[in-house]
Formats: sequence, structure tokens, C-alpha cells
Amino acid sequence: MKPTDFIPTMQQKVATTAIGPSALRNQGKGVLSAAQLFLAEVSLSKIPRSDLNEFEEWLDWQTEKLLEALPVKGKPWGTARKAINLFLRDVLYNRYLCYKSGLETIEPWLEIPLDSAVAKGLKRLGQRGQLPRWPGLKKLTKPVSQHFQEFASELAEQKGVERIHLDIYLWLENR
Repeated sequence: MKPTDFIPTMQQKVATTAIGPSALRNQGKGVLSAAQLFLAEVSLSKIPRSDLNEFEEWLDWQTEKLLEALPVKGKPWGTARKAINLFLRDVLYNRYLCYKSGLETIEPWLEIPLDSAVAKGLKRLGQRGQLPRWPGLKKLTKPVSQHFQEFASELAEQKGVERIHLDIYLWLENR
């Protein structure tokens, strides 16, 4: 292995471990490997770092591109978005990838990766009726996701952390 292979190899490792079998369980045959392959090839240097709106457009664009790569009918938006959010979280947590790509600046913009456990935890922490019914990952839409993300942002502010880190708290509470 050449030293120049290290960063791409690290990105492939992070894409594979961030999106493990339990993360995309029951999402369809081939979805896991398609998501891992797609994320291993994402150009981290092209992620917008200086403008929230540009970052959100990039995130939506990547979600659509991943949907095209998934080998299933119905193109589950929630599945693609969760995979990308898990990957970005683990890139942020990996000092080599984060430093090389300069992605520490996007930390406040990263979304909490939504799934049934996270939705259950957020609903438990909210007021009755404050969040919509969880439709399941395959049927999650952008508007419902945004509602959960907005609530997560408020909760994160109360805890003094960025929204992406709530995943750790909720995971520990639900294990």
C-alpha cells in the first residue's frame, strides 16, 4: 500500500463501518452494499463548508444521487438520508478524514441520523403531539424529517451540543 492510498482507504473503511448491517436492516436486497460503495466515492473536498444553504443543497443532491444508486423499487428517501448522515457523522469523528477535508466547519449543520430508535427517543423527550407519527425509514419524507430535525436542533441547544451528537445520547439510552 502506498501512503497516497491512505485517505481513500480510510474513507472506504468509514463508509463500510458507518453503514453497518443493522443501520439499514430490512431496507432491501443490495441496499447496504450500494450505500457503502456510493459513500466510499463521495468527494469530501466538494462538500460546501462556508454556506449553510449550499451545504443543504449538496446534502439533498447527494440524497438524490444515492437514491438513484439503490437497487430497490420505491426509492426510500429516508434510507438514503440516514446512510449519508451516518457517514458524515463518522467522517466528522475521524480525525484523518475531517482534517484532510476541512469538514469541522460543517459540524453545526449535520443532521441527526433518523431511524425508529432515534424517533422514539425524540418523541419521548418532546411534548405529546409535538412530533409527527414516525412513518418508518422506508416511508420517511423530507418534510417529516425536517420536523424531527428542527426538534432535534432545539433539544441539542438545550444540551449544549450540536444536533448530530444527539445520536450518541439516544443510542446509549436505547441499547
